[in-house]
Amino acid sequence: MTEYRDGSNEPIDLRSSRWFSGHDVAGFIHRASVRATGTSPRGLGERPVVGICNPWSDLVSCNLHLRSLAAAVRRGIIDAGGIPFEFPTISVGENLMKPTSMLYRNLMAMDVEESMRAYPLDAVVLLGGCDKSVPAELMGAASAGLPSILVTGGPCAPAHFRGRELGVGTDIWRYTDDVRAGRMSLDEYDELEAAVMPSYGHCSEMGTASTMASLTEVLGMTLPNTAAIPALNVRRNHAAEASGRRAVEMATQGPRPADVMSTASFDNAITALMALGGSTNAVIHLVAIAGRVGIDLPLHRFDEISRRTPVIANIRPSGDHLFEAVDRAGGIAALLLELGDLIDLDARTVSGCSLGEQIEGAVNRDREVIRCVDEPLRPQGGIGVVHGTLAPNGALIKLSAASPALFRHRGRAVVFEDIYDVAARIDDEALDVDETSVLVLRNSGPRGGPGMPEWGQIPVPSKLLKRGVTDMVRISDARMSGTAFGTVVLHVAPESAVGGPLLVVRDGDPIVLDVEERRLDLDLPASEIAARLAKTPLPAPKYTRGYGALFLQHILQADRGCDFDVLRYDGSEKDTEPHGILRGWIGGW
Repeated sequence: MTEYRDGSNEPIDLRSSRWFSGHDVAGFIHRASVRATGTSPRGLGERPVVGICNPWSDLVSCNLHLRSLAAAVRRGIIDAGGIPFEFPTISVGENLMKPTSMLYRNLMAMDVEESMRAYPLDAVVLLGGCDKSVPAELMGAASAGLPSILVTGGPCAPAHFRGRELGVGTDIWRYTDDVRAGRMSLDEYDELEAAVMPSYGHCSEMGTASTMASLTEVLGMTLPNTAAIPALNVRRNHAAEASGRRAVEMATQGPRPADVMSTASFDNAITALMALGGSTNAVIHLVAIAGRVGIDLPLHRFDEISRRTPVIANIRPSGDHLFEAVDRAGGIAALLLELGDLIDLDARTVSGCSLGEQIEGAVNRDREVIRCVDEPLRPQGGIGVVHGTLAPNGALIKLSAASPALFRHRGRAVVFEDIYDVAARIDDEALDVDETSVLVLRNSGPRGGPGMPEWGQIPVPSKLLKRGVTDMVRISDARMSGTAFGTVVLHVAPESAVGGPLLVVRDGDPIVLDVEERRLDLDLPASEIAARLAKTPLPAPKYTRGYGALFLQHILQADRGCDFDVLRYDGSEKDTEPHGILRGWIGGW
């Protein structure tokens, strides 16, 4: 067998031939099993077997069209001489899964990895829709080590409400505040509900799904200029078909995920994240994906790149337009073209070309949507990293969607023990709060949530909304939707549930946020913080059995990507072979 070497284009023998080539009982059973599916065994062992990983579900509208994309991928695989086999994986969707789909990202990654490892596949096409599915599939594919290419689902159609084009999330948050402030009736809110999600596809703003689709292209794991194609546009099916054809080539020529996703590729992805004003969730996902290929991505690297990268994508919630406008403007290739020397164009991609070769001929057709670096939306990147006595291991703030007037702020804490405490008290007229207060939410991180739900955009109290207050400093160990906005400090690490300083903040404590100095401090003597921590017990774990208990035992903190400690690359040789005996009967001959 020809050994595959990282960085080479040397062909490899078909992995699937080890299942199907032998004229023995193992080969007999394997071929007979394929016949039983209604598929002819002709060509098995000689033609590439390409898997189609499909998280389709009736429960996830973002993924509802993945069946048709899978059919397009299948056509491409057959056209290129491969043999397609579709297999399912858990479908993670943010809206209906509780407490959060993030609790199940790692489960999906394990599902993808083990399916790829256990079955007779030479390459895999990954279909991704709702935001956690894309990083989960990249994590699983990176660990499995098989040649892989990803096809994202694309943004849904824009919503329209009373003559205004809406995004799925950003505008909902604004209208919800109008309801709470008494500026919008419940009947009008019902009318909005009927209009806000007009089609399948992922969120139409630069939420986490749009962000991860874009970054996956920049990482080199999709075909060029496919990230922003709308879900309803037939070009997305054409891209899926082309990805199936390319996967057949990759089955014998590579590259594998670790060959594509290099240190340079991750720097490129971070640069694009900052230029897009993308989701804070992408930081966690990039750190986790990088950990699967043995690359360390510390938070300070994100901040370094943010300081040198302007925001040039005028997309909500940081700007004015929806994600499909990026497609019309020239796609992610146009963004990379404008970023110029900030991007390493020698990085490899699954297309077989370098990133630079992929964007040759790119044109920016709309400088209102994708600005040039000399006339940016913001002079520095969309996300900042802050540290201090309240966040020793770091926290994030989405600068491009925050209020600059609050970038240097000192206020007294108003503390909420959990999201249920927020629901019970945030609109209480007796709540002791004013516009200078700092809202603090704890017990909402990876262990405390559990799963780190999107609870970080704590609502502005209704009594302040009625007075015209639209933003406040808010701090938590939770995440927030990429479609959300406000001066919200998130991902505080370590979280309160493992003994981070957030655990001991009390009502009235002074908190200091200084974005320029990248500081987030509980402004008390270190001795006082230490004394409080010493006598404050940790909360009881939320799960004691099942997947939840496994999650709590192995989950890493936000600054390390919230992956499981046992799933990160540990330096050992990648094992893409099935466990057990190939040439014998299942029980062992």
